[in-house]
Amino acid sequence: MAGDRRVYLREDDVHLTDVRCGSTTRGWSLLRPAPVFGLVFLRDGVLRGRADGVEHVVDAASVYVERPGTEQQFAHPQGPDTFTEIVLSEPRVADLLGGDPTVPEGLVMVTPELALAHRMLLSSARQGADSFELGEHTARLSAAVFAQLAPARAASGRPASAAARRRLADDARAVLAAEPTIGLEALSRTVGASPHHLSRVFTAVTGITLSAHRGRLRLARVLDRLSEGERDLAGLARELGYTDQSHMTRAVRRTAGLPPGRLRTLLTSSEAAVEAGVHAVADVHVITDGRRNRS
Repeated sequence: MAGDRRVYLREDDVHLTDVRCGSTTRGWSLLRPAPVFGLVFLRDGVLRGRADGVEHVVDAASVYVERPGTEQQFAHPQGPDTFTEIVLSEPRVADLLGGDPTVPEGLVMVTPELALAHRMLLSSARQGADSFELGEHTARLSAAVFAQLAPARAASGRPASAAARRRLADDARAVLAAEPTIGLEALSRTVGASPHHLSRVFTAVTGITLSAHRGRLRLARVLDRLSEGERDLAGLARELGYTDQSHMTRAVRRTAGLPPGRLRTLLTSSEAAVEAGVHAVADVHVITDGRRNRS
């Protein structure tokens, strides 16, 4: 099909692509076997599909689940459409479905939570998020789809005890602390868990995602380097594994409230330090006065 494709993530086990299908053919396409497993999240338009002779209508409130080997055809009754596509390898599908790569039949309807997670993933991709963050969020979105399609299988595979879950999260934290630029796949191999299970357990134990935790570690390193007067922000971004300087600036501003240049001034200026100290003393007086007033 003619159109535009923008690939945001291309790993061995997962691809994330934004697709603008330019087909104007309203009749059925040729019958072909599906070459991959995929999840198609339509954002604009209407897609009609036939899978092994069974016809489906796909719109923005449903997800088309593409199963390898299925004989399928498509039609575009309203002309060109736009969708997000997630392609997963067989091992990754098996990981998301309790060890069995066989995907059950069924239609997945988009809940408000699923719709928001989809758009948040797409927004992160468009803003230049790196492969670690996109890989984790893609796995979480895929898992949410499978949780509707096969809830019991999607919920299986968790470590058996709280101690095992804590140990897995601690192992991941130790690896990230030593190497915050490590990729998600490499981190998963190091701690002996799949990306999906690691992400799920880590969030359950710590209350934040792997990406958020890694972001905090990188922020700490950025702040340390800025306090030392680091001026090569592009080099610092490369060193710490950001996509580029703009990516680092956005991440730092989002988490610390100020861009790197302003933070460097705040952390290295004696005048700024004095001002910060005055505010800190004032805060202590406010707290003390409050306690006196209550006594």
